[in-house]
Amino acid sequence: MAESSRSAMTKADLISVVAKRLDITQVQAGIIVEAALRSIVSALQGGQEVEIRGFGSFRFRNRAPRKGRNPKTGERVDVPPKKIPYFKMGKELKALLNAERPAEEVPPPADPAVASGPPPEEPQ
Repeated sequence: MAESSRSAMTKADLISVVAKRLDITQVQAGIIVEAALRSIVSALQGGQEVEIRGFGSFRFRNRAPRKGRNPKTGERVDVPPKKIPYFKMGKELKALLNAERPAEEVPPPADPAVASGPPPEEPQ
């Protein structure tokens, strides 16, 4: 990813991650990512909400018609109603993002049998 004060994961970065995780080619990963994104867009275009458990949901919010102002002329204009895409984060994603460390760095829970054993001997 680009090194700057604000970095963003691009579609190409996502394709690379998918390719590495699944041990497939960049072309195959690109087809998978593109198919997933197109499916989401198609569902939204069809008026459906898209819910991905553990991640979040994509919906529309209706914006009412209003009076706006043309920035060049200052003239008042009617702004028609429109649908605004909206993403609502799922509980699991929210919990992961608010954790102190990323999910991949969180160590697994300690085995209680090992944790309750005798303390290790100190070197003399």
